[in-house]
Amino acid sequence: MNNVIVYCELDEGKIADVSFELLTKGRSLANQLNCQLEALLLGNNLKGFEKEIFPYGVDTLYLADDNRLSPYSTLPHTSVMVNLFKEEKPQIALMGATTIGRDLGPRVSSALKSGLTADCTELEIGDHEDKKLNKVYKSLLYQIRPAFGGNIIATIINPDCRPQMATVREGVMKKEITDANYKGKIVNLDVSKYVDETAFIVKVIERHIEQSKIDIKNSPVVVSGGFGVGSAANFKLLFNLAALLGGEVGASRAAVDAGYVEHERQIGQTGVTVRPKLYIACGISGQIQHLAGMLESSIIISINSDPNAPINKIANYVIVGKVENVIPKMIRYYKENTK
Repeated sequence: MNNVIVYCELDEGKIADVSFELLTKGRSLANQLNCQLEALLLGNNLKGFEKEIFPYGVDTLYLADDNRLSPYSTLPHTSVMVNLFKEEKPQIALMGATTIGRDLGPRVSSALKSGLTADCTELEIGDHEDKKLNKVYKSLLYQIRPAFGGNIIATIINPDCRPQMATVREGVMKKEITDANYKGKIVNLDVSKYVDETAFIVKVIERHIEQSKIDIKNSPVVVSGGFGVGSAANFKLLFNLAALLGGEVGASRAAVDAGYVEHERQIGQTGVTVRPKLYIACGISGQIQHLAGMLESSIIISINSDPNAPINKIANYVIVGKVENVIPKMIRYYKENTK
């Protein structure tokens, strides 16, 4: 009871990266709260997944193994989670802000009347004083997320209802194994106890998933452009450089809003979070919303015509000049020195 539990998302026979990120954060939260970390996995043929999950410091793994639970469908997954939470009464429940998490989270929180903060970018433990009620709440979950289009950062708390539920954006938290030999216990759930047969009335006959062709999050090199790149035509220079370096092209929100590139390439609080070995920022001013999505890059190179651009303060190297002049030189010098 009163533990931290993470819903591990399983799709196409693989646990989602965001689930491992949440297990890492969940272990940290559980340590601060002096409680246990639990995980929930639903699907079919689940034997062996505990070897992937336990190293993240999971004390208890709940397995709901039934061929009717794969692929994901809303009603049975909701039923398992709601009824399990009623039994175990976790104080914190986390899941990824994925397509599945965005479908499942609100249904579970509504059924439990617990509330839910969606699309968080950070989670912390802290206290809260309600001056109107003259009451102090200890060790609450601070659910932190961008609001009003990323212009402010909101910290949301849930003082009275449990569990404190949140969905978390993929890529914003580190994935780190606690102990490769960590051993927890497995609890096999009797699915018929948690799910009424009527929940299985909807069956998935055929499913087609179009895989994204853009993988910025896992790219070791990201060449990112902002409004200062000037045009969609100039963005082709960034694509040429990224291809040469074996990387991907990213963009700031301003560049996406201007129509230079597609939204899937947006980096920042309202886009994806990246941690590449090399981040080349081209014509990006460096507003806080963008920095939040790339600040943990190992090496940052800024190319900007404004020597006082905010991003220059956090860059390892700064090149002052126009993108359309600097990038062709970088490409030429790289080719000359890699022959």
